[in-house]
Amino acid sequence: MRIVVVGAGRMGAIRAEDLAADGRVDEIVVTNRNPERAAELAARVGGAAVPWGEWPDADAYAVTTATDTHADLLEQFVPRGKPLLIEKPLAMTLEETDALITRAEGITMQVGFQRRFDAGLRRIKEAIESGRLGTLYSLTLTAHDIAPGSPEFIAGSGGTFRDMLVHDLDQARWLGGSDIASVYATGTVRHHPDYAAAGDYDVVTAHLTLASGVPVLISGTRHDPVGHDIRAEAFGSLDSMAAGLNPRTPLHAADDGEGQRLLGAYLSDGELEVDTYRGFMDRFREAFTAETSAFVDVVRGERANPCTPQDARAALAAAIACEVSAREGRVVGMAEIG
Repeated sequence: MRIVVVGAGRMGAIRAEDLAADGRVDEIVVTNRNPERAAELAARVGGAAVPWGEWPDADAYAVTTATDTHADLLEQFVPRGKPLLIEKPLAMTLEETDALITRAEGITMQVGFQRRFDAGLRRIKEAIESGRLGTLYSLTLTAHDIAPGSPEFIAGSGGTFRDMLVHDLDQARWLGGSDIASVYATGTVRHHPDYAAAGDYDVVTAHLTLASGVPVLISGTRHDPVGHDIRAEAFGSLDSMAAGLNPRTPLHAADDGEGQRLLGAYLSDGELEVDTYRGFMDRFREAFTAETSAFVDVVRGERANPCTPQDARAALAAAIACEVSAREGRVVGMAEIG
């Protein structure tokens, strides 16, 4: 099996590394606008580099480039009729997203929402679907980035709801097994003025109501001085579960009888040691590997697409609904967004 990795940045490197480690992939081809970067990555994973735009025939293509390149690349790849793995978001607006979905009709296109492949989150989903949690009462999601972005990143990110909370919005639909019916969101700038300058927020919250009636609470911040904190809690009539709550969770315990300490703190040679998550790559590296492996399954016809363009569209629409709600201070029904 030959797979072409389009892009040699951070995500391109992740996809190439994971494909190289997958014994079912015989050949990896890397291409990038910067040929030196493509050659370096290809050499590192034992693949080959080709000039940008000279796409070889392949069994599948992994598109890891920036969002604003997706439309042009799909124009070139869709006629080949081969499966695509493409990073989120497909586009920044619903109109552009719909155009891409229409253009790719008939093509298998897996969108990169790696949290669907996190082991803890998958156990929660399995517990909900199997009935082990009983009646699902509520979901509580936490999304706290370790560090704020640069002014350049903030200006081009699409905003905190579309860039960061879109993962939690997808997670809510996926875990809850139901579409989002309405949202009520708030946003503020508490500490980092660069977000205010861009008309964005460094602290957001969202209360979702799923079509099933299940409420979902989301807390999002752009800065957590202790580490990268992504958690999910599911509460049901028979049991409760949490994912992301472990010795690496950047959270102080205030009621352990010894004063505040990080959950994962321990003594080593008389010194207090701690190893909290230091970023989304640290938190979800294994999930990215599982996601890439799932794509190989899809290419081989061994499983259905685990994250469709329609899933990505639904998450983007919910993010836009959150923006409207935060701006206007009201509940927004998803029917308003379309």
